Order: sequence, then structure tokens, then C-alpha cells
Amino acid sequence: MPKILIVDDDPKITTLLERFLSASGYQVTALNDSSKTMQTARQLRPALFILDIMMPPPDGFTLCRMLREDAEFSKTPILIITAMDRSNSQASILGANDYLTKPFDLDELKSRIEALLEDAS
Repeated sequence: MPKILIVDDDPKITTLLERFLSASGYQVTALNDSSKTMQTARQLRPALFILDIMMPPPDGFTLCRMLREDAEFSKTPILIITAMDRSNSQASILGANDYLTKPFDLDELKSRIEALLEDAS
């Protein structure tokens, strides 16, 4: 059962994603406080990160950069979920593997996660 770490400051989003992905067979941990991401990641060693962009510091761009600079997570897939327009180029510049814009389709999210995990194995 792959582990997924979700980081989003909106509890409604993290609850929705946590329930959906848990029902889809993933072991999910959700954080609403982005400052705890690195500590939690080191404890869990997730197979995939889902990050929001617009959060109180550190924001998703900063977290993505921090994860890519950490040898333990430099190759771990990162999926950005954001309400920002034109985030694709910014997400890829920072090393994210994929992105979805809010609102998003849950089946599309599941497909993207499956593809990212398959590519990483």
C-alpha cells in the first residue's frame, strides 16, 4: 500500500483527498500545516507527495524546492494541486512531476497518481 503525504492548508481539501485515496487503497497522511512537511516526510517516507501551492509559509513552491534538494526525496514524485493559473511551467521548473488545477476530477487525480507511482518504480 503506497504512502501518500498531502500538504494543503484547506482542511476540506485534505479530508476529501484523504478519504478518497484511502478508499482507493493508499496509506494517506494529510497535513494542514506546511511547516511540518519535512519532519513528517522523514518519518513516513512517502511514495508520493501532493502539495498545494498557495499556503502560509512555506508555500508549495518552497516545499517542492526543499524536497528536491533533499537526497532522500529528490526522486519522489510530486503532484501539485493548485487554483493558480499557468502553474504548469512553474511546477516543472521546481521539479514537480505533474499538476492539477482546482477544481479537479477525483478520477483524473487517481489516474495521475497511478501513473506517477508506476513511473517511479
